[in-house]
Amino acid sequence: MQKRKVVLLGSTGSIGTSTLKVASEIPERLEIVALAANSSVESLAAQARETGVKHVALYDDSKESELRAALPEDVKVHLGAEGLLEIATLAEADMVLVAIVGTAGLQPALAAIEAGKDLAVASKEILVMAGELVMDAAARKGVNVLPVDSEHNAIFQCLNGHQGGEKEVSRLILTASGGPFRQTPKEDLKNVTLAQALKHPTWDMGRKITIDSSTLFNKGLEMIEARWLFGIEMERIDVIVHPQSIVHSMVEYIDGSVLAQMSNTDMCFPIQYAVTWPDRVPGGLKPLNFAELAKLEFEAPRYDDFPALNLARKAGEVGGTLPAVYNAANEVAVDAFCEGKIGYLDIAKIVGEVMDAHAVKHADDLQILIDADAAARECASARINSQSP
Repeated sequence: MQKRKVVLLGSTGSIGTSTLKVASEIPERLEIVALAANSSVESLAAQARETGVKHVALYDDSKESELRAALPEDVKVHLGAEGLLEIATLAEADMVLVAIVGTAGLQPALAAIEAGKDLAVASKEILVMAGELVMDAAARKGVNVLPVDSEHNAIFQCLNGHQGGEKEVSRLILTASGGPFRQTPKEDLKNVTLAQALKHPTWDMGRKITIDSSTLFNKGLEMIEARWLFGIEMERIDVIVHPQSIVHSMVEYIDGSVLAQMSNTDMCFPIQYAVTWPDRVPGGLKPLNFAELAKLEFEAPRYDDFPALNLARKAGEVGGTLPAVYNAANEVAVDAFCEGKIGYLDIAKIVGEVMDAHAVKHADDLQILIDADAAARECASARINSQSP
């Protein structure tokens, strides 16, 4: 029975706190050896004291003295982007779980792979921005890339142990809750407020992910992520709306058979499976009661009303630097919406315009991707500023 020693990047966010909960429930299988956060000093210090880790990293180095004062003297503090790289390559760790929202987790993820660590990925942006680089590096180093996202974890489970691999797969089918505006008429979407967009019907998530869920950009990111994670072309990746969020995703095989992974909605479960794979162990997941469920509903996405899905398909099919542009422009547009600079429907509009303006390059080097990301953010900001009151 293997015990994983895990570095947790993004420990104070929703995935991070859920991971710590899992660690407390299965201490014989999971030990957290290092923690990293952006700027939440108080929460990070409390987690360090509770877990007894000897290494913590804080991205915001301006709060160094505040953090050191809150920690035991024997805890080493790592700072800034370099600090993330330092703890991602700790000798005592065998896995790094990346739960940092955005692209800040990309370089630590690649560093962890180069150091021979397995990678558990909760940050969509890593595989969206640099999926080819990440998966090629993992194959070269012989390490595993394990999905924490509930949808990709579900597909991973449905594929697990299947000998035919991608040649016998007809489709990967990602399920989407549909978000809070699943039944909102198109003409009403232009008036959506931030408060409305933050009311997700199923999951309790951070602000950026919740907004992405409402626009279906989260599902677009997942389509691109699945393309690299499972080596499947975009034309074989579909999305179906499933408001109950019980079926977390499905795999359709070439003989017409469909395997689905089902469970109650609890992020602790995919986290637990990622860190205990290939084993299954008892945990805190509530069993399904099919009599209480009564029915499961499925419906086609509203592609015209939620352009994020078609934009994602285009980005994944074209490849190169375009997925990084899709992701970066969306991050900037979501921030602008949250700040009241643009309307709800402008998020997809801005992303589409930035993608159209981008000259796609082959993504065979990390710097090319970083440059494309920066250019997309600059382009998106310029377009937002040009239309702001």
